Amino acid sequence: MGGKSKGGFIVFEGIDGSGKSTQIKKISKRLEISGDNVYSTFEPTDGPIGSLIRQMLSGKVATDQRTIASLFAADRTDHLVNQDNGIRMKVDQGEIVLCDRYYFSSYAYHSQYIDMKWVIQANSLNADILRPDATIFIDVDPDLCFERIKSSRSNFEMYERIDIMKKVRANYFKAFDTLKHLEKIIIIDGNTTMDKVEDNIFNEVKKIIDN
Repeated sequence: MGGKSKGGFIVFEGIDGSGKSTQIKKISKRLEISGDNVYSTFEPTDGPIGSLIRQMLSGKVATDQRTIASLFAADRTDHLVNQDNGIRMKVDQGEIVLCDRYYFSSYAYHSQYIDMKWVIQANSLNADILRPDATIFIDVDPDLCFERIKSSRSNFEMYERIDIMKKVRANYFKAFDTLKHLEKIIIIDGNTTMDKVEDNIFNEVKKIIDN
């Protein structure tokens, strides 16, 4: 799509340890080589609200799950409309935005504690501002993801427990089914080699942005 003015918004989702961040870096490089203007970002953001969320996830700040869910929705709104680097502006300017997590993460993680309908409603403003052209879910066995996390660090965040990771994966599929009439969901098998996962994702992304 090099040289074209049409932007795009593609979200990468998956449970912790599924390889989203790694794949975004790889896909971003390949798109840039093929002439696309790419902007990679993530949630929670590194802005004021996102920084507070990170402190809560690490256990440095005590909180309630309803508070976290509300803060994620607020951080997401700022992520979309921020005057300096908002996603909506980037897409309108013709950039391909690759985002590590978006509202499906909230649906999957927070609905362990709060009714999923409430979480979807809390994010309805964000969905109205910008729905992804596609949400790519890298589906990896939770046991494998947990082993990856354990091998890479010693400190774990709030949701990084194997029982929670299994619930989160199930909640993703519940949310995908609930919103299948509104959202384009692409499931990628993440249990294979990293290179194969990358190729499969890249092929899907090119189809979307070249359409």
